[in-house]
Order: sequence, then structure tokens, then C-alpha cells
Amino acid sequence: MAAAKRKPDAPAGRPRKRAKRAPSPVEPDAKPSPEGAAPGEYSIPPPVSQGKWKNKERVLIFSSRGINFRTRHLMQDLRTLMPHSKADTKMDRKDQLFVINEVCEMKNCNKCIFFEAKKKQDLYMWLSNTPQGPSAKFLVQNVHTLAELKMTGNCLRGSRPLLSFDPTFDKEPHYALLKELFIQIFGTPQYHPKSQPFVDHVFTFTITDERIWFRNYQIIEEDASLVEIGPRFVLNLIKIFQGSFGGATLYENPHYRSPNMHRRLIRLSVAAKFREKQQVKEVQKIKKKGSKVLIGEDPTEVVFETPAEEKPVEIQLVKPESKPIVKDKKKPRKIQRKKQRKLFRTEASA
Repeated sequence: MAAAKRKPDAPAGRPRKRAKRAPSPVEPDAKPSPEGAAPGEYSIPPPVSQGKWKNKERVLIFSSRGINFRTRHLMQDLRTLMPHSKADTKMDRKDQLFVINEVCEMKNCNKCIFFEAKKKQDLYMWLSNTPQGPSAKFLVQNVHTLAELKMTGNCLRGSRPLLSFDPTFDKEPHYALLKELFIQIFGTPQYHPKSQPFVDHVFTFTITDERIWFRNYQIIEEDASLVEIGPRFVLNLIKIFQGSFGGATLYENPHYRSPNMHRRLIRLSVAAKFREKQQVKEVQKIKKKGSKVLIGEDPTEVVFETPAEEKPVEIQLVKPESKPIVKDKKKPRKIQRKKQRKLFRTEASA
């Protein structure tokens, strides 16, 4: 039997599934269920997650060339903890930072975490809302990765984190701006395809010593205590810009000291200590070379001196007598024994 052809303009109609009827007879006093099903029908339970993925936040995490192994591991840890992140190849150091906006546009990302390495020892982190802005530049210090820490905490891969902020974030305007930036970047969107519908760890942002301290803790279900997972790092704010990777400066940290200045002050302190030691040595040499006060001779010093007795010099004119040579009485016996041994050996061999 040939199958019936469908007209090209007519949409394909699917028969709707009907709910199964209950085998028992319908009671007269039965009321309709709140789901809208008839009193004699079974209702299919709704799915656990009825929501849709509406918050389309995507974060691009990559770096410039010249980073060390610790920065590379830190980037990989952040990508593991943030299921809504994307990766890209390293950017050349000669390129301008405005190129990152185009890279984010090609990768379909609206947030960016960019690690910039300088002098192979200084690490800077850019957090940006591309392409409009704002953006913030930090100096990253005290980096410890997951593989380095080996903490006892653990969490599900792709689970959504809680974000915990210090109360200082609500007091200062520049900290309030950073708080909103952190929420949009580090917060995993709800119903993200790569995320898990569980909350088992927390990101903490604490302000101490004019720096932002990042920690990641596991939430233990029994007593709601926290166990650190890692990674951990410290962010020292440098500037907040109006645009993405540039623009007008909204805030500049007055307590910030560049790594070059810090190293220069250390060298100056070491040089000052060395200079101080040299000056102490020179003062000691001058004291030694200085004019000494000469004290005159005291005539009473000779009173208690007792001269030694002078012995007369004797000259021997006669040759001293030679001592008699005492012969060893045991020596001829030893020689005689050796001769006897030789005789016994020759007789035995014959």
C-alpha cells in the first residue's frame, strides 16, 4: 500500500497524545484537579526544572604570551569552576588591548577575564564587560592553584556557586561597581546547559589590607561548615575604566604600588644597609689610625724587676767519649732459626 503524499504547503500535523482514562468509575463528588485534568484522568507530573536559560552570560578566559605555569594552571582552574566560560589562544603582546573586544564578539562572549604577563614575573588581570564597559585592572598576587594546594574540599563539576561578599562592598561606590562585575562574571547562569542544578560551593570575596582576597569553599551538608577547595589569589585594584579595556578613568587606587617600585624600594633598603656597614668600618679605621696618647716612663717600674742569674759559658775542648754498642743477643738465634726452616723446606721438596 503506497503512503499518502503530503502537500508542500500544508504543515505536517501530529496527533495529540490523549491522557489515559482511569479504570475505576468516576465518582459523582470528584472535583477537577488543580493541574486542569478531568476528575477521571491521570495527570503527567511536570519536569523538575521548568525554567529556560535566559541569562546568556558567556565569559572568555584567556591570556597573553609570556605567562608561567602557575598562571596557566589558574586559568584552567577558573575554566573548570565556571561552566559558562570559553577559551581562546594566547594573544600576542604586540597587539593592542582593544582587539580583545573583537575576539569576544567572534566568540559570542559578553564578559572577559584576560591575564596579562609582564617581565615574566608580574601578572595582571583584566575584568571587562565587553564591548561597552566598564573594565577593571588588577595586580594578581599570592596565586595558589588546585594542584598546588591539595585541599580536602571537593565539589561537583559544573555546579552553581554562591557568591559571598564582604560588607565593605556596599559602603564604597567603586567596590559596589566591582561587586556587580564579579556577580555577572563569576555567577553561573541558571539553567545553563553545562551547569548542574546543585549548589555545593561558595566563592568568597573579602577585603583586607586594601586588597580583594578570593577563596573557594565547599559547603558540607551535615553541619553547613566550609572546607576550602581552591584556587586562591589576591587582587590588588589598580584602576577602573569607563570603557572596555580603556577609556576614561573612573577610579584609581591611591594605595597601589607598582611591582617595579616595590622591587626598587627593596634594592634601596639593601643598599642602605650595606652603606651603613661600610660607614661603620670606616669609622673604626679612623679610630685606629688616630693619634695615640703617649705616657712617659715611670721610674718606679724597675723596682720589682729581678735580673736572672748569668751562668758562665763553658767551652768543651775534649771530645766526648763514645757510648758502647750493646749487641742484641736474640739476633743470632733468629738467624739460626731461618736457616733451619730453609733446610726443612729443601728436604721436603726433595
